[in-house]
Amino acid sequence: QVQLVESGGGSVQAGDSLRLSCVASGVLLSDTAMGWFRQTPGKEREFVATISGNGNLPNYWDSVKDRFTIFRDGAKTTIYLQMNDLKPEDTGVYYCGLRMAWNPSSEPSDYSYWGQGTQVIVSS
Repeated sequence: QVQLVESGGGSVQAGDSLRLSCVASGVLLSDTAMGWFRQTPGKEREFVATISGNGNLPNYWDSVKDRFTIFRDGAKTTIYLQMNDLKPEDTGVYYCGLRMAWNPSSEPSDYSYWGQGTQVIVSS
């Protein structure tokens, strides 16, 4: 059974940093792409960053490209989202998604499994 568990969210000030973690179990991560998506009230879940099965193809939403970094650990059981220079517009619930394919996608509908989400609040 595939399970994703996120952690690392919190309430911070603009300019601060956070690192989100997503621990996966029940699947071989080297065969799967994963991603981070954000959801705010009244909006659809939106792409933030994705990474390929081997960890060599990160992809970012333009508004976070120079501030966020997605990466996998050596054992490939965990992915992270390092978020620097946070802005109030980064506020939302961040979800980790797992896609049963090697290549990543920016479409939430292409992801088969999701974690429970972790809240990020950035105050100005």
